[in-house]
Amino acid sequence: MTDSAHHIVFANEKGGTGKSTTAVHVAVALAYQGHRVGIIDLDPRQRTSYRYLENRDATMKRLNIDIPQPNYEVFEDDDLPRLEQLIERMAHGVDFLLYDTPGRDDKFARYVATRANTLVTPINDSFVDFDLIGQVDPETYKVRKLSFYAELIWDARKARAKADGATIDWVLLRNRTQYVEAHNMKRIVAALAELSQRVGFRIIPGLSERVIYRELFPAGLTMLDKQHLVRLAASHLAARQELRELIKHLALPRPGQNSIGSDDLALAKPKLVA
Repeated sequence: MTDSAHHIVFANEKGGTGKSTTAVHVAVALAYQGHRVGIIDLDPRQRTSYRYLENRDATMKRLNIDIPQPNYEVFEDDDLPRLEQLIERMAHGVDFLLYDTPGRDDKFARYVATRANTLVTPINDSFVDFDLIGQVDPETYKVRKLSFYAELIWDARKARAKADGATIDWVLLRNRTQYVEAHNMKRIVAALAELSQRVGFRIIPGLSERVIYRELFPAGLTMLDKQHLVRLAASHLAARQELRELIKHLALPRPGQNSIGSDDLALAKPKLVA
């Protein structure tokens, strides 16, 4: 990719990991910072992120308000050159271009994942989700081997480094952690830490399972649109804090100075979370 946009791909071949919700919240957070942001939904069947932002446009029109909004498109073709054309068009003039990929094996998801600057893989804290990247011994819970997806990304990163010297920053996002039994969580954390040493991904905290995220979808609002939320319960404040931490730990580059000085959107370089 020869454009100046930073490409962020949200990819996981398993569904139900909060991928689309996370992608939309990150896109809106970057837009709130004053960045020019685009997002491509690569799942024309579900088109969750596209519908989310479509609802956001409808809310702005209905309430006569103006809130930060990324440019958004859904890819509906079955032709790689058409996808490349869409990427070229969407990447023009933006600081960040995000991709929301299907929760299944998909050739276009593979294409954008291997060409990402930042690759974000949300997973739930369970060994069902862990199996996407590694297989563990059933007794010791030690990692026995990489899974196909981890090998795919590992090979893509090596090929990318050889081809153009670029580095894919692979980030594993741990979503929905509070519902995991403590002993099992320790095993998962240990297995993730072991695997991260072998394949070089970073591990960061993600978003908890909260009803508020599902409730916000019809209006296209996010936890950052606090001035338009009717009630802010303690759990909502905690959710906003989670989002701040997520953005911070992504440690994205800064194309320019932030246009607003909100403490909600600080991007200080974090310590990595294991």
